[in-house]
Order: sequence, then structure tokens, then C-alpha cells
Amino acid sequence: MRIGITGATGQVGHWIAAHLLDRGHAVVTLGRNPSRLSAPHRTFALDGPPPDLSGIDALVHAAFSHVPGRYRGGEGDDPDRFVRLNREGTLRLFEAARTQGVRRVLFLSSRAVYGGWPPGTPLNEALPPRPDALYGQVKLDAEEALAALPGIEGTSLRATGVYGPPVAGMPHKWDGLLDAFHAGARVAPRAGTELHADDLAAAVALLLTLPPGRMPAVVCLSDILLDRRDLLAHYARIAGLRRPLPPAAASVPNAMRTDRIAALGWRPRGCQGLDPVLRALAVARISANG
Repeated sequence: MRIGITGATGQVGHWIAAHLLDRGHAVVTLGRNPSRLSAPHRTFALDGPPPDLSGIDALVHAAFSHVPGRYRGGEGDDPDRFVRLNREGTLRLFEAARTQGVRRVLFLSSRAVYGGWPPGTPLNEALPPRPDALYGQVKLDAEEALAALPGIEGTSLRATGVYGPPVAGMPHKWDGLLDAFHAGARVAPRAGTELHADDLAAAVALLLTLPPGRMPAVVCLSDILLDRRDLLAHYARIAGLRRPLPPAAASVPNAMRTDRIAALGWRPRGCQGLDPVLRALAVARISANG
């Protein structure tokens, strides 16, 4: 199976592509520029013409245009452009997949499609989406377009936050947080749900190798609840730092159940994934500072 991946120059797309390559899959990256991976590349942009998908058996769409470091509110001061790129560009890509004979499409959606549900609501695939921000609405629009596409098996991955090891030359999602912590600056309390990048990529690989007709239309992907206080306390022990910790978050996000993909054999790694990532980030900071 030859797998086309958009967004491979971003961290999440890079992690997915690297995971698939490491396991012997044939990968073609699709984007403005080639990725750092040893994989064939074809030009694609969300605001450009459809890419060449000839010979591609399955498509993983992880590209997304947003203000750096922000998904909710990622439209910045230009919501029209945000919608034009991310919704209209995605719909053009899906239509190109259909017309060029791609058999399977996986779309990286978000738990943000459930953003309007009140605290304490367990999230799962049977719960109707209720986005409360443009980000979640754009993701939901793309999900619905994929589900309505004839001739294609498609799955939308409603993923929580994704973390993974640092990638050379790319900013890490926790860089700003850790830099502030090193400097002794005040860190605002916050808690979020997180998923290791390799576990996300393993879900992608699992879904793509299911027998025909077995791919679910939607799966929820989540793993651990992570409070910044706990994250920074763990990092401080690894890095040998003594810094004030933020208070625990006053509220936590709704829990997301992953029974549907677990029934297919998917198992995330839990908190065991944190240690190697935090060690790598600590080493990177020590190296950068001499």
C-alpha cells in the first residue's frame, strides 16, 4: 500500500509519516516543501490545485493552516482565510482523492468537535458533535464531507492533544512552557488530554490495514489527562531544576472514551510515554545552553 501524507513538515504529520516508514510502508509526502524524511515528495498546498495522487492507495490528511501554536483561535484576525484554506482546501483534496481513485482516506480531526458539551460529559463517537469554535466547526465540516464521499472508505480521527519527541529544526509544542519554567516565570494552570504521537500513528496504521469495509467512519483517540503542574514537576525532576510550580488546574477537560478503536486492538502507552519525551527535551535545552 502506498500512503500519501499531507502535513509531513509539521510535527504531527512528521510523526505519522516517520512511524509508517519505520514499519516498512511506502510513503509519499504531500506539501509545499519536502519533509526531512527519506520519502518521495509531491507538491500540494491547501490554497492550490489538487495534488497528483496517482498510484496512491490511501491518503492521510494531517495538514492544517493556523496561527502558530494555536488551534482554537487559530484563525487569528482572518477567519475567512482560515475557512478558505482548511475547509475549502480539504474538500478539494477529498474530491481529488475520489476522482483519482484513492481507496481510503484518514482525516485528522479533533476533540474540538465536542467543544460545546458541558463539563462532566463523557465524549465518545455516539455523542453528537457540538463545536463551540471555528476550529471545531471547520473540522466537523470536513468530517461530514468525507463521510458523504462516494467510493471511498474514510475515517475521521477525533484526536486530543498530541505530544512526542522533539524533531530537529521544528518547534516543540511544549517549548514555550518549558522556556518559561526554566526562566522562573509564572505559568498559568491548565490541564489537557494528551496522546503520544506514536500511538496516534499506530492507530493510523491499524485503520489502514483493516480489511475492506471494516474502517469506522469516526474514532476517538485519547490517552492521559495531564495537568501542567504534574508535567512540570516531572520535568523538574528529570532536568534537576528547582522552580515554583503552578497550582493545579481548577477544571479538567471532558474525558474521551476510546472503546471503538480499542476493540480493534489499539492500546496507547499511558504515562510511560512522557519520560523519554521529557528527557529528550531536557537534553536539548542543556545542549542549546552549553
